[in-house]
Amino acid sequence: MHKRRPTMGSVPNVTPADAAQAVRNLLAFIAERWTPAQRTVRRAALSAVVMTVVIVVTGGAVRLTGSGLGCPTWPKCTDQSLTATSEMGFHGVIEFGNRMLTYVLCAAVGWAIIAARSQKPWRRGLTRLGWTQFWLVMGNAVLGGIVVLVGLNPYTVSAHFLLSTALIAVATVMWQRTREGDAEPRPLVGTAVRQLVWILTAATVVLIMVGTVVTGSGPHAGDSSDVARMPLDWETISKAHAVLAWIVVTLTFALWFVLKAVDAPKGPLHRTRDLFLVLLAQGVIGYVQYFTDLPEVLVGLHMLGSALVWIAVLRVLLSLRERPLGTAEVPAQADPALSSV
Repeated sequence: MHKRRPTMGSVPNVTPADAAQAVRNLLAFIAERWTPAQRTVRRAALSAVVMTVVIVVTGGAVRLTGSGLGCPTWPKCTDQSLTATSEMGFHGVIEFGNRMLTYVLCAAVGWAIIAARSQKPWRRGLTRLGWTQFWLVMGNAVLGGIVVLVGLNPYTVSAHFLLSTALIAVATVMWQRTREGDAEPRPLVGTAVRQLVWILTAATVVLIMVGTVVTGSGPHAGDSSDVARMPLDWETISKAHAVLAWIVVTLTFALWFVLKAVDAPKGPLHRTRDLFLVLLAQGVIGYVQYFTDLPEVLVGLHMLGSALVWIAVLRVLLSLRERPLGTAEVPAQADPALSSV
C-alpha cells in the first residue's frame, strides 16, 4: 500500500486590497514609533522635488547624447540582459543609468510619504500628495518603456516629458504644503490679481507644451538611427515658442507692477521677482542655443530652465494665499490615500 505524497497548500490569492492593507500596516507601524521633526518632513518633500528635476535633466541627457535606444528594449536592457553590457558602450551606460535613477526618485518619494504619514498630527492631504507622486512615477516609468519600444516616437517622448512636468507640479505643491497648516486658505491679494496669475500659469503650460513640439520636430531625435520626427517646420514652431515666452515674461512683469500698486505682501512680490529672474536666464539660454545651432550643453541647460520656470510659476501661484498652522489631530489607523491601491 503506497502512501499518498504530501501536497502543497494552495497559494493564497493576494488581492490589491490585501496589498494596500499590508502597506498601510507598515506605514502605521513606522508612524507609531517615529515622529519626524517638521524640518525633516520639509526636507523629505524637497528631496522629491530635487530628484524629479534631476530625472528630467538626465532624461534630456539621454536624448542629447543619442542614447535613447542605448537599451533597445524594456523592461530589460536587452533581450538577454537586465543591465547594460560592455558591448553596448557609452550609450548603454547612459540609458541604463537613467533607468536606475528612477529607483532613486522612488526612494525620495517613498521617504516623503513615510515622513508625511509619520508626522503628528497626521495630515491626510499631505500623504495623498505623496502617493499621487508615487503613481505618477510608476506611470511615467511605464510610459518611458513604451517610448523605447516604439523607437522614440516623438509624440510619446512629448507625453513622457509632460507627465514629468505634472510630477514636478505635485511635488512642488507638497513641498509648499509642508510649510503650511490645513486651515482654509486665506487669499492675500484680490480676485483680479489671482485671475492674472492663473492666466500666467495657463500661458506657461502652453509654453511648455509647445516646447515639446519644438523638441519633437527638432534635430535632437535621441538616437543616431533614423528616428521619426513630427512633420512640422522646426523654425516656425521655434518662433511660436519664443512669442509665447515673451507673453509669459510680459505677464510676469505686469504682475509685479500690479502687486506693487496694490501694496501686496512680500511673499507674492518675492516669488514674482524670482520668476522674472529665472525667465531672464532661460530666455538668454534659449536665444543663444537658437543662434549657435543647438549645442547639446545649452539644450540641456534649457531643459533644466524649463523645470525651474515651472516651479517658479507654481510658487507664485501658491504664494497668493496663506494657510495658518494649527490642525486637529487625525487618528493614525486609516489611510484613505491607499484605499484605491
